[in-house]
Amino acid sequence: MTTSPRRYHITTFGCQMNKADSERMAGILESLDYQQSDNPETADLVLYNTCTIRDNAEQKVYSYLGRQAKRKQTNPNLTLIVAGCVAQQEGEALLRRVPELDMVMGPQHANRLGDLLEQVLAGNQVVATEPVHIMEDITKPRRDSQVTAWVNVIYGCNERCTYCVVPNVRGTEQSRTPEAIRAEMEDLARQGYKEVTLLGQNIDAYGRDLPGTTPEGRHKHTLTDLLYYVHDVPGIDRIRFATSHPRYFTERLIRACQELPKVCEHFHIPFQSGDNQVLKAMSRGYTHEKYRRIIETIRKYMPDAAISADAIVGFPGETEEQFQNTLKLVADIGFDQLNTAAYSPRPGTPAAEWDNQLSEEVKSDRLQRLNHLVAQKAADRSQRYFDRVEEVLVEDRNPKNPRQVMGRTRGNRLTFFEGEIDRLKGQTVPVKITEVRAFSLTGTALSLVESR
Repeated sequence: MTTSPRRYHITTFGCQMNKADSERMAGILESLDYQQSDNPETADLVLYNTCTIRDNAEQKVYSYLGRQAKRKQTNPNLTLIVAGCVAQQEGEALLRRVPELDMVMGPQHANRLGDLLEQVLAGNQVVATEPVHIMEDITKPRRDSQVTAWVNVIYGCNERCTYCVVPNVRGTEQSRTPEAIRAEMEDLARQGYKEVTLLGQNIDAYGRDLPGTTPEGRHKHTLTDLLYYVHDVPGIDRIRFATSHPRYFTERLIRACQELPKVCEHFHIPFQSGDNQVLKAMSRGYTHEKYRRIIETIRKYMPDAAISADAIVGFPGETEEQFQNTLKLVADIGFDQLNTAAYSPRPGTPAAEWDNQLSEEVKSDRLQRLNHLVAQKAADRSQRYFDRVEEVLVEDRNPKNPRQVMGRTRGNRLTFFEGEIDRLKGQTVPVKITEVRAFSLTGTALSLVESR
């Protein structure tokens, strides 16, 4: 008599780092003969890979957990896991709040899922949140795409922004060696992948923890040096990187991006606020003038480069005048995409304890005004693509129209056109843009480029 394979379901909240971690954990589970299930209500193992950057994401996790906890009361064989940043932040407190949990696991333990799961299946309730040195990961992620892939290059963050919980939940910076990163990219190329995005919570800090200095006195290993080192991996046609910090973004890095043809002309550089006093209160380590100079330098070397960013409104003590400075920066720069959010106090961060919190009404009003401007500017910026020929890397079929395929331009614009996915998938196709659309979705201005 044969038994049915155990099924798993992973729900991922938050950033690209979390998505990459979920792919690695899915790869581990499949190496243990689990099969992916699209339905958490019928899966034998349910894992929530969580985010604590915003309170609404955290509360959504608890809502999902409540449903699965009830299910476990009638199905004791269900394995219930919380991974990621909420797990790291709450630790054992999560077990007290949801005693049905089998495992609470911080993000730095993602590549240990198999070992920890053995302890669970032996009847133990596991909490893995202690700081660790992240060993080189030899697991094979289950990639969500067959064309593009994430490649982690640095874990953790040493910044101490007063609003941000990331250093508390993802630990200190740990850079992978250039050799390990290149080896992963070479393996991806052998599997047929065409594009990689190099990932780090603060990717510009890559290499600061690795040994060695140059004769000029700088770190031997930097993001710029890494780009030169991995650029010639055969089979990889495009390279992106995220997320950048203005404090460390250099002209040397910008020149490298201009010189290296595989590096896409798309930069994600959060500015968070357009006011210097607010930036100082956030402990961001730069001024809006410096941020503007970075964008000016990028556009000097690559005039058509796409610029995206993150911004926070309603930070404690932010005045209307200071908010207007953020609006001015957005109006002056004209971002291709801007992720916006109202300030959300996070546990364990300095700003959460300040007594100059703004009301939800003020934060909501400012967010709406910023989103209106963002959508307008993104729409204006998108018009430059009209009637141009863009190189589009085809990733998949358009789920809303099976006659169309979809892919992205070098500037990260989503593009649709009619074609056969079996013939075009993974190919870079010149496409003439005949229609340009822009819209606002959940506070994020996105641009859709549609071609026929």
